[in-house]
Amino acid sequence: MISAAVLCLALNVYFEAGNQPIVGKIAVAQVVMNRVVLKEYPDTVCEVIHQGPTRTNELGEVYPIKWKCQFTWYCDGKSDEPLDSETWKQSLTIASLVNEKVFPDISGGASHYHATSVSPYWSKHLKRLMVVEDHVFYR
Repeated sequence: MISAAVLCLALNVYFEAGNQPIVGKIAVAQVVMNRVVLKEYPDTVCEVIHQGPTRTNELGEVYPIKWKCQFTWYCDGKSDEPLDSETWKQSLTIASLVNEKVFPDISGGASHYHATSVSPYWSKHLKRLMVVEDHVFYR
């Protein structure tokens, strides 16, 4: 059985770095793990990934406010069901290994990343650590 932490982490790897090389997928997963230990973020993998403001609809269902979360895939209004089975299997494997701390932190302690196609306001206030394909990592 897959733990909630591994499932959440795998979804994040799949949607944030599914098209990236393995090193990029590992680094994205490690950013989540690094946030778990930082006092500014929640204490669990799923809470880190789901962090952000929410609303409750008329049925009492809680959902994230569009474009207001930490990881875009979680609040973009699109389906969160993985479609590419090979990428999903690889995401699950990487999530499990990162969750078990099999790899050293190749991200250099990164707590943030973004695609090279954007320039978020917060990136100017953090130390740039590395670039993997089209992701820039910061601490």
